[in-house]
Amino acid sequence: MKVSISIKKVLLASLLSIYSLSSLNAAELKKVESEIKTPSLKLETLDGKSLDLKDELGKVVLVQFWATYCTPCRVEMPSMNKLIKKLEADKVPFKIIAVNMGETKAEVQKFVDAVKPEFTILLDSKGENVQAWNVFAAPSNFVIDTKGKIRYTLYGGVEWDSEEITKAIKDLAKESS
Repeated sequence: MKVSISIKKVLLASLLSIYSLSSLNAAELKKVESEIKTPSLKLETLDGKSLDLKDELGKVVLVQFWATYCTPCRVEMPSMNKLIKKLEADKVPFKIIAVNMGETKAEVQKFVDAVKPEFTILLDSKGENVQAWNVFAAPSNFVIDTKGKIRYTLYGGVEWDSEEITKAIKDLAKESS
């Protein structure tokens, strides 16, 4: 029996929502102990500009892979906005780049209009970066230091503006600059 892509998306989103919402406060950054080569990332932003991750050297960057059908993604984005404000207030060089996984610009725009993320949204309509970044769940997160190395990962939803995560990012900015 063939299952349509839309039904597959709904089923995947449901499973991820159950997992991620149950662990939203339990998720934590996982320190990357081994040297991992950071994959390239060069895509178009929602507003039609080109962004290359290499141009963000000198900042700690949170790269998040997400989807509009991902309930944890919707739930955690306001805390991502708050994290940006906290770090800006402390003059921490930080940026969030949220990569949408394989959806149309119209789908993404509708989501953005409703949720109002205050960070860069990239479109990966063909889903080409998912494999290079070893993404297997939405949301999948990678915290990259100021020199461009992946230092932390996190799969699932989390309150990004928690004291623990804010401190980890501040420490990483100091350590890697």
